[in-house]
Amino acid sequence: MPETGKWQVRWQSAERSARAATRAAVRSVQTAVDATRQTWQATPRQTQQTWRLTAVSAATGLAVAIVAVAASGPWDSGQRTAERAEAAEMDGASGEHHAPEARPAPSAPPVLPALGGRVPGAAGRGAAPAPTDAGLADALAPLLKDPALGPLRTASVLDVAAGREVFGEGQGKAATPASTVKLATAVAALSAFGPDHRIDTTVVLTGKNRLVLVGGGDPTLTARAPRHGAEEQPANLRTLADATARALKKRHLTKISLGYDTAAYSGPVQHPIGPNENIAPVTALMTDEARLDDSEHGTAPRDADPSHTAARTFADLLHDRGITVDGDPEGAKAPKKAARIAAVHSLPLSALVERMLTYSDNDIAEALARQTALASRQPASFAGAGKAVRTALQREHLPLSGAVFEDGSGLDRDDKVTAGLLSRLLLHASSPDHPALRPVVTGLPVAAFTGTLSNRYRGQSAGAGAVRAKTGTLTGVNTLAGTVVDADGRLLTFSFMTTGTTDPQGAQNALDKLASAVANCGCR
Repeated sequence: MPETGKWQVRWQSAERSARAATRAAVRSVQTAVDATRQTWQATPRQTQQTWRLTAVSAATGLAVAIVAVAASGPWDSGQRTAERAEAAEMDGASGEHHAPEARPAPSAPPVLPALGGRVPGAAGRGAAPAPTDAGLADALAPLLKDPALGPLRTASVLDVAAGREVFGEGQGKAATPASTVKLATAVAALSAFGPDHRIDTTVVLTGKNRLVLVGGGDPTLTARAPRHGAEEQPANLRTLADATARALKKRHLTKISLGYDTAAYSGPVQHPIGPNENIAPVTALMTDEARLDDSEHGTAPRDADPSHTAARTFADLLHDRGITVDGDPEGAKAPKKAARIAAVHSLPLSALVERMLTYSDNDIAEALARQTALASRQPASFAGAGKAVRTALQREHLPLSGAVFEDGSGLDRDDKVTAGLLSRLLLHASSPDHPALRPVVTGLPVAAFTGTLSNRYRGQSAGAGAVRAKTGTLTGVNTLAGTVVDADGRLLTFSFMTTGTTDPQGAQNALDKLASAVANCGCR
């Protein structure tokens, strides 16, 4: 086998060459070490001490740098870079028009001190100088005269530590909030259930060979393959099919009929605005927000009958797992005492609230309003949800004069709230006395970085990264409500509302300037 012989010769030759090179390298290193030792011995003692200090400082500096990078984790420049990339991929939309990019809501940069914590260098909570009413008025009143704003323009700014209003203009006038009404929906849902609540989607056995898929109203239930690398996965119809197939096979059942139960919700499923790419029919059972494309956020064509489609998808998944479904799934009512054989659970309510606010997700908003209705034993309909949200906010002693909740998302123009209520909702959520409401604040988009604010504040250094706010946009309506730490380190909540605008971009820029002015203000 001559080829083998040549290969062996070449290998042996290479081995010899490698050994020779290694010996030469060792001799070279040894020579360098000897030379260094001789130089050291010939060096004066004072110079040796200087060299020692230099070497120790360099090693210490390197260690500190390594520890700092490790400790900074996601808050270091890598996170900032990721957030800028996230923002660059957004489509520049705000309010009800969201980014199509299918990504989980990113974390906000650490530009704000922890709510309820101490400002660096301060003696305690609220030790930073408080802005004065007159100082804020001097900064904000001229900006409220911007001609880009509509004839109705209202504002409210509150000092979180003091719990009082430090600026107001028309703050008691009710106006159309658009998507900022989601702040009310979020506070109501969290106060009703707490941040750890999860929504179940279940499968029950109602007869010898009869299953019913029961929707609990999870707005993030998915039928797509799980995303790799995601820390938390939404409830998945595939996981539910896996568990159901295992349970059936243990019972030696491989052929069943399937029904689906959407009775958790009542009333019309269609939002009053009619079929719209901003929202799916509101039903207790759907997957992927009834989107007919592969998007996760923003506008998309929607399935007209998402419950039936979800049930058919579930039947197909069961078939792939060796279970035959006889006939087409039909609407059904599961008996209360039916045996549950499988279930999946939504992400915690805290995560649903954050996602809703970051991306202004209308489907999640309507689902959370209905969940609030279920908690207060109201009909889980548009009307019942509105009553339940109002009741929940009344229990929190929030100012509801003039407030009207026709839906949970803000798509309905008949919704009405005041700037004073919006800023109070944020004050309530920022208070250390209400830790269960903290997702309302942590879910707010960050100016120039995340969610519906990713493409705003780019030219406003005072606001970029410092303003965290919920946007609201309908034709002729622009609102902005959020939190900011001012130039002195004082945490403030704010809300700015305007109605009757004819220049949407100009009105949006005017609101952004108002929020940036609060961020830049020492205002004493």
